[in-house]
Amino acid sequence: MNSHIDQVLTGCVVLITAERRATELAAALVRRGAQTRHAPALSMLPHADDQLLLERTREVIANPPDVVLATTGIGFRAWIEAADTAGLAEDLVRAIGGARLIARGPKARGAIQAAGLTADWVAESETSEEVAELLLDEGVEGLDIVIQHHGAGADGLDEQFRDAGAQVHNIVVYRWGPPKDPALVLESVRAVADGEIDAVTFTSAPAAAAWLGVARDAQILEAVIDRDDVLWAAVGPITAAPLRDAGIEPLIPDRGRLGSFVRALTTHFASQPGVATSAGALHLRRGGAVLDGRDLALTPSGLAVLRLLTDNIGSVVSREAVLGALPGGSTDPHAAEVAIARLRDAVGRQVIRTVVKRGYRLETQEDA
Repeated sequence: MNSHIDQVLTGCVVLITAERRATELAAALVRRGAQTRHAPALSMLPHADDQLLLERTREVIANPPDVVLATTGIGFRAWIEAADTAGLAEDLVRAIGGARLIARGPKARGAIQAAGLTADWVAESETSEEVAELLLDEGVEGLDIVIQHHGAGADGLDEQFRDAGAQVHNIVVYRWGPPKDPALVLESVRAVADGEIDAVTFTSAPAAAAWLGVARDAQILEAVIDRDDVLWAAVGPITAAPLRDAGIEPLIPDRGRLGSFVRALTTHFASQPGVATSAGALHLRRGGAVLDGRDLALTPSGLAVLRLLTDNIGSVVSREAVLGALPGGSTDPHAAEVAIARLRDAVGRQVIRTVVKRGYRLETQEDA
C-alpha cells in the first residue's frame, strides 16, 4: 500500500472534462487515492486523412516557408504523423527545418524537438498575443508564414500577419467538435451544482468554455460558480481564461504539464488542515474521509452523518437532523441510532459524543 502522502487524495471526487489524455490524468489521480468522473466537454476531430491537409503539406514542401508557427504540441505532432502516413514526413521536416521555428509554449517546443528540430523562439506565456507582438515588432512584410492551428483556430494571427504584408498558409490538423455524450456533460454540471464533486479539471480553453456554456444553458451556472467548496483547476493560463471570465479563479500549476497539474492538485489537498477532532485531523471529501491518516470505511449513510456533524462542529445535532441526513428518507428513529453506532465503529467511539436528550456532537481536539 502507498504511503499516506501518496494517498492524500483519498475520498476526493475529481471531474475530468478533457477527452485527450484523460485516461492518463485519471490514472495519476487514482494512484493518489482519488475517485474520478469523466465527462469530455468537447470531442477532438482529427484531420489526419483530410485531403486538404495533405495538399497544404505538399505546398509547404514545394515552397519552404520563412517562418513556421506551432501553436500546440499535439497539433504539430499530428501534422508530422499525417505526413508520415502519406510518406511525406522526411520531406516536410526538411522543408520546415530551414524556416524560423516559433513555438507557442513549451508543449509546442517539445513537439518540434520530437521531430528532430529546434525551436528558434518560444512564447513562454503560451499566448498568441506574445507571438504576434514578437513578429509584428520585427516586421513580417514579404515573409511566407505557415501557422499550424490548434482546435479553436488561429486566434486572429493569420489576419494580423496578412494585414502586415505577409503571405500566410494555415495548417489545420484537428478541430473541436461537440461532446460525444452531451447528457453526460450536463450530468457532470449538475453534479458540481449539487455538491458531489471536490475538484473540476480543465486542460483546454475551448473545453472550459463549452462546459461553462452547458451550465449556462441549463440555467445553473450561478449555482455552479457559487460552490465555494469546489476546487477549480486549469492546466495553464490560456485554459484558465474562460473560467476567469466567468468569475472563477482556478488553481494553475507552475508549468503546463500533466505531471505538474497532478502535483498542484495533490499539494492543494495535502495543505488543507482538516477538522481537529479528538482522534486527529479529519479530512472529509465527497467520496470518503480520512481520520489521522486512516482511510475510514464508511457507507453512504455514515458519510452523510459525518458530514452533518462536521458541518455543525461545536454544536449538538439532533436525532431528527441525523435522520433527515440519511439517504432514503427513513422516518424510523431507530435508523438514526443505528447510523450513529456504525459511524462510531468506523471513526472511534470517542469521536462522537451523545448529549443526553439533545443529540450528538463531534468531539474536537479542544473538547478532548
